[in-house]
Amino acid sequence: MSDQDTILDHLKRQGISRRTFLKFCTLTASSMALPLSSVSMMVDALAAAPRPRVIWISGQECTGCSESLLRAYDVDENGTILSATVENMILNMISLEYHNTLMAPSGVAAELSRDQAINGGGHVVVIDGSIPLMGDGAWSCVGGRSALDVIQETVTNAALVVAVGNCACFGGLPKAVPNPTQAHGVDDLLTNLGLPAHLQLNTQAPLINIPGCPPVPEVMTGVLVNFILTSQAPALDHLKRPLPYFGQTVHDNCSRNAHYRAGQYASSFDGSEAQKGYCLMKLGCKGTLTYNACTTTKWNKGTSYPMFSGHGCLGCSEPDFWDQQFGNRQYESFYTPVV
Repeated sequence: MSDQDTILDHLKRQGISRRTFLKFCTLTASSMALPLSSVSMMVDALAAAPRPRVIWISGQECTGCSESLLRAYDVDENGTILSATVENMILNMISLEYHNTLMAPSGVAAELSRDQAINGGGHVVVIDGSIPLMGDGAWSCVGGRSALDVIQETVTNAALVVAVGNCACFGGLPKAVPNPTQAHGVDDLLTNLGLPAHLQLNTQAPLINIPGCPPVPEVMTGVLVNFILTSQAPALDHLKRPLPYFGQTVHDNCSRNAHYRAGQYASSFDGSEAQKGYCLMKLGCKGTLTYNACTTTKWNKGTSYPMFSGHGCLGCSEPDFWDQQFGNRQYESFYTPVV
């Protein structure tokens, strides 16, 4: 981390007031299930903390994870931020040193930015997209080097590695049968799976998985705030997902839950039962098996989530959801109930 630029100093230069900063800390503490008494501690710690250097590297991805974060900006025709949303606050709290899609430099200058950012270690690496192993990683290349090679160099002396999106966490769509490029999630390559040494990733940094297709952007905010405050990963579940956000199923807080308990199920998406809020399980909703923050944090500045909008959960934060599989349960399509 740089010791030159604190988070609060940078926010002030962007025109973000201390009052807005306080609101951000309150919302973040709430999303992390922390007591309100912790807000003042969070404010003081974040105000004095240096902005962490973040390197964002993409493998086989669709840019949807970046879009999830960026589309929450409120800007005018000149690109000036009109309101400090949680999403643009996080981009002001970190020093995003490298991102293939967002950075201004290109070519050699872009790769030099990454080299400089990882110099000395202690940085945060965000990875989106799966990592292919076919042809020693040749199916995903940046600057003439495989994504696998670039990621290995970048994570070696990192302080934290964050896999963002289902592809980076579990392989996602590229890994779906028949997996022609031998795509894998980050954790597969850290736990080795009997792979040759040159196809493994080696780092002492903890890994945090933030799955979803795409992931909820505020979850990344909470994870990075936790890292800035504690210099370590939050409590994780067995899939290395942060428990404050993945500790409950989306079904647990679904607005249709009362109808589920009453045994009231919609038989079609466009019928009166669905309009009355009946449970969508018999239409393929995977909410009872899916752990995510959709129904608590919600989407689009806390506006809604799939079931509230009338569509069942697809289970996008779970492994192998593209192959219609949950653990040992197999189903024919997204709209086939899992029983």
